[in-house]
Amino acid sequence: MTRTMILTFFLVCALCSGAQAQLNLSGIMDAGVDATKAVTLSDDDVKTLALSVRQKSDVSNPVAMPSNQYAQRLARLIKDMKVENAPKLDIKIYLVKDVNAFAIADGTIRVFAGLMDLMIDDEIRYVIGHEIGHISLGHTKKALQMAYATSAARKAGAASGTSGIATLSDSSLGDLTEKLVKSQFSQSQENDADQYALNFMKYNKYDPKAAVTALRKLEKQFGNKGGMFSSHPAPGERAAILEKSL
Repeated sequence: MTRTMILTFFLVCALCSGAQAQLNLSGIMDAGVDATKAVTLSDDDVKTLALSVRQKSDVSNPVAMPSNQYAQRLARLIKDMKVENAPKLDIKIYLVKDVNAFAIADGTIRVFAGLMDLMIDDEIRYVIGHEIGHISLGHTKKALQMAYATSAARKAGAASGTSGIATLSDSSLGDLTEKLVKSQFSQSQENDADQYALNFMKYNKYDPKAAVTALRKLEKQFGNKGGMFSSHPAPGERAAILEKSL
């Protein structure tokens, strides 16, 4: 989609919102620029936005300091860990009791203390490998593009006078951060990240069966309609697929 087509789309949406809506052409243009940028997001754009998201998330959540037992366990788990075709990783622990983990396109990975409590060492390594897979396979970059595109749509709505729709700047960085942390990945992307993680486990000589037991624990805790969070569906089905690859 060209920039002209995108701008035309937002103009039509604005005009259709009603004759009494106050049309802010400057805002519409800004929204068009955002939408264009979402389609053509460069590597530098990704790094800049990802860094901002990381900083926002780390301010909003308690990060385990190096002296903390969770951080010390993580340091032991990832010591000598080998990773191919991935950016420099920044892996830290959030002292939050949720069973959760997420990745950002710049190599940021955050694991929650609740997940550490639930899983043994190699199961945590599988989760980390899975998140690295999302980064290396480009899934997190696409999630960033989608979140940015969503912010453009919000800006277009605000510019056309539609109430209740904030721009990215009005909602600060928190809205974009929340969208990325809760990014929805397709089943295909999840399976591809699982296969990446399985190869990662074998390459590092970790126990590959831990990938299956980790997913079975998630299935037991959350059922098979959702994983450790909304972006990781059907842990039981994924475990069954991985079992065939062992």
